Amino acid sequence: MDIKAKLIDDEGFIRTITRLAHEILERNKGSKNLVLVGMRTRGEFLASRILNKIKEIDKSEPNFGILDVTLYRDDFRTRLKQPEIGVTNITFDINDKDVILIDDVLYTGRTVRAALDALMDLGRPNTIQLCVLVDRGHRELPIKADFIGKNIPTSINEEVKVKLKEVDEEDAVYLINSPSKN
Repeated sequence: MDIKAKLIDDEGFIRTITRLAHEILERNKGSKNLVLVGMRTRGEFLASRILNKIKEIDKSEPNFGILDVTLYRDDFRTRLKQPEIGVTNITFDINDKDVILIDDVLYTGRTVRAALDALMDLGRPNTIQLCVLVDRGHRELPIKADFIGKNIPTSINEEVKVKLKEVDEEDAVYLINSPSKN
């Protein structure tokens, strides 16, 4: 990994999760009608952390689910490698709920579009609000996050790498040079 900069460290992660939880609660006037849905893989861990912070702040526990959008992606059939399909675990009704969809990085918007399709197959929520740790720009679809941990404008030759203790044994966000595509 060709690291250009470390953009968020361990302490920054804690502050960002706390701020995002407060913003979600403020905009929704508490957690009464909320459900949190994390997108596999890193989004599910971020959602779990935000859920724990909401429980601490609001003394309530919204429903929590995990969404896998692999089969909903518009590039599912065109990928050369065999996709890894995970399990969606949403065991509660999302009808008339305010769904907070959580992911690590917002880039082109295509993964979010797939998530919206998947959620609509499960019911008709009151709202779907998008929460991302990092918005790096370069949208290909008209998708905008409602809650953003950090805006990180990138060039097309850069990537944002989110590392989480649950997966990578550290909490950090790195700006890296993309591998050349020769």
